[in-house]
Amino acid sequence: MPIADDDVIVIEPTPMTRAESMFLPEVFKGLGTTFKHLASSFNRGKRNKTMCYPEERREDIPIENGGLHMDNFRGVHRLNRDEDGRVKCVACFMCETACPAHCIHIEGAESPWDDREKYPAKFDLDELRCIYCGMCEEACPVDAIELTYTYDIVGLSRQEMVFDKEKLLSVYDQTIDTKPM
Repeated sequence: MPIADDDVIVIEPTPMTRAESMFLPEVFKGLGTTFKHLASSFNRGKRNKTMCYPEERREDIPIENGGLHMDNFRGVHRLNRDEDGRVKCVACFMCETACPAHCIHIEGAESPWDDREKYPAKFDLDELRCIYCGMCEEACPVDAIELTYTYDIVGLSRQEMVFDKEKLLSVYDQTIDTKPM
């Protein structure tokens, strides 16, 4: 079925002036912003946004429950332990399925404990591949995986940044006093 000529609306844009066609007003607006930032960098009264890390650390994220609270901050992952000190994960593969970056790899095995069917024999999380979206945390039915406030992790190779089950549990041991989000 063809479109009738009555249904077509032709919109004529207003013609640009010669200055607008050469984008001069936009260039001058951009230069104005640049000079404004340049002038404010010489003004010592304003807060400088640059910091000398690691001598200066960000205090606006709650590391050890101090500082201001940022609801959208997500740091390194941890695997939680249950009250008996065992890994809380039941190897349901929900976090691996929900992860859009495909950075979680779990191999389940039959549990040696009576209170669950499976546990993760192998749990690997590639921190360099992760996009820190929090989908794994939301998908976990037993709250076994959480994102902490720790943001300054360092590795000298890519393999050091692939956290296995033991390393994720050690992050839990180090951050047990810090309540994650």
